[in-house]
Amino acid sequence: MHLTIALFVIAVAWKWGDWKQWQRYHTAMLYMAVCNLAYSLLCSGHYLWKMVPDGWLGDKLTELVYTFVTFPGTVLLFLTHYPDMRPWHGKVLYVGKWVMTYAAFELILLFTDHIDYRYGWSLGWSILFDCIMFPMLRLFYVRPLAAYAISAGICALLLRLFDIPMHLPLALWE
Repeated sequence: MHLTIALFVIAVAWKWGDWKQWQRYHTAMLYMAVCNLAYSLLCSGHYLWKMVPDGWLGDKLTELVYTFVTFPGTVLLFLTHYPDMRPWHGKVLYVGKWVMTYAAFELILLFTDHIDYRYGWSLGWSILFDCIMFPMLRLFYVRPLAAYAISAGICALLLRLFDIPMHLPLALWE
């Protein structure tokens, strides 16, 4: 399932992504990867959601596929077609379309037992998170320092809200 999603994202990004100017979006693609890696590190012993691997793919490889293929591909697509010149409601609708797309894929993962929620996380929390994530991607694209600062605040809030233990020795993190 996860590899199918990654291949789908590759195909869609290949067809509709702005590959001629991919360097414009490169830092935002890396920002998304770093955010996912930070989640994996900070929540490794107390994850809120985790992709259930497809048999042979394994936990770590599944996360790496999302971190370096699926998520950056969707960032490229999201920013390539972002409606810069539209009024605010056009931008809200555009973000809403992406939130619903992510929610639809996550719903499929949920129904096929390819994602596991723990410690109070749910599809509803994921949708709320996506409502924040997509505007943050755009903010990072235009004002990276502001996005880093706000991201740190959001991260601290989520760590506190979901009571993520930060006292685990590094040797216990998997």
